[in-house]
Amino acid sequence: MKRQSGILMPVFALPGKYGIGTFGKEAYDFVDFLVASKQSVWQMLPLSQTVFGDSPYQTTADCSWSPYFCDLEELFSLGLLTEKELLGATEKIKKIDYGKLYFKRTALIKKAFSRFDMTDEFLTFVNSKKYHDYSLFMTAKGVFGSLKDFPIWLKTPNNRLIDKFIEENAENYLFFNFTQYILEKQYFKLKKYANDRGIKILGDLPLYVALDSADVWKNRQAFLLDEDYNPSKVAGVPPDYFSEDGQLWGNPIYDYDYMKSNGFKWWKNRLKRALERYDLIRIDHFRGLDRFWAIPFGESAKNGEWQKAYGREILNLVNKNRLIAEDLGVIDDGVISLLKDTGLPGMKVLLFAFDGNPNNPYLPKNVIENSVAYVGTHDNDTAFGYAKNLNKEEFKNFAKNVNAVLPNGVQKVKSKKQVAPALIETLLSTKAKLTIISFADLVGLDNEYRINTPSTVGNWTARYKQEHFSEEIANKLNALTKKYKR
Repeated sequence: MKRQSGILMPVFALPGKYGIGTFGKEAYDFVDFLVASKQSVWQMLPLSQTVFGDSPYQTTADCSWSPYFCDLEELFSLGLLTEKELLGATEKIKKIDYGKLYFKRTALIKKAFSRFDMTDEFLTFVNSKKYHDYSLFMTAKGVFGSLKDFPIWLKTPNNRLIDKFIEENAENYLFFNFTQYILEKQYFKLKKYANDRGIKILGDLPLYVALDSADVWKNRQAFLLDEDYNPSKVAGVPPDYFSEDGQLWGNPIYDYDYMKSNGFKWWKNRLKRALERYDLIRIDHFRGLDRFWAIPFGESAKNGEWQKAYGREILNLVNKNRLIAEDLGVIDDGVISLLKDTGLPGMKVLLFAFDGNPNNPYLPKNVIENSVAYVGTHDNDTAFGYAKNLNKEEFKNFAKNVNAVLPNGVQKVKSKKQVAPALIETLLSTKAKLTIISFADLVGLDNEYRINTPSTVGNWTARYKQEHFSEEIANKLNALTKKYKR
């Protein structure tokens, strides 16, 4: 990877008329913004359909596309929606209302499907069974509820009864295939637009999948579950920077011994699919590929224990040149050794750097070339938001530590508003071969635009305004990118 830079922008946070960012015009406009600001990478968050809680790290099927990202204006142009219906989908809101979207967006896309002429191309897509598991799972959820409520013939499964079920529920089964057909075409059209203009897409791969998901339903033996899909242990992390009580995620954990017995087939297929979808992939919670925190079901995150994973064997299944390790959190010699052996670049976060420790690994001087560096990730405060939360004495010390590492010629930090610009320029000056700037930091926004606060609810709702994407900001970033040869 050559020396380059990019912007972290969740698709859902893009501006637009329809209550949430989509693969539509706003996404193409953002690609143009990336080009104007001389960036090379668009980092997205996971694009799969979410479950209760709306986190992109808890999805109903790892292979799926979220229907919320559907470009409604394209459906209108195809004659699948009326002008009145399109107008009815407009929303003037500052934050995403997932509850409203859940009911209104699904109903709207169903209207579009009711007018869809099933072409040979679509029928070939359905018959390829690329999204068969997702479509069948979603159809079954509509009839039976959660995975635990599925009848035994679906849990086993019994192919003859499943074929009969699909026949009896053909309309819904085809509808869910339709959503994936439309979204896949829209995404890859957008990706080609970006790639043709020199922009790579950096995708995000959650380490785990949700319990109530097509992945668990289809691959029960790959997880530590009983025959009724009840977990003995679930995923999370011990107390750390983000939470003094640890984090209880609740995802089922992998049965690595079973996975090893069949050559990690599930992981191989998953990584192959992700590499087909994205140019680069950030593996979330990478440390879980060395050892993972297993929490007894029903207990708090503090009561977990570390257990061994098989990261080397899994990562050796694919070409690792396009992978990035999110190696934040509790990092020990095992994770460091795994990073070294695989050669994956790890992550550096400047907001973690200024605790007064001269050996802090996140200080700019300690950011190595084989790394991806951030001011902050989607889990952090925004830089301005972080500064705003400091009292007078804390900010004085923080500013002193920041000013001590600024590149030559960069204006010293005297006010909280100056923190984000100073850290961005410092970030671009580091040795890291890839730097990623959160869009909120680029615009100097506070925590009203924070993407996620771990261990809390009500996240993933931030949306940027059209005026944030100004020519002035693009030009400033363009100049800085040239200055630091990215």
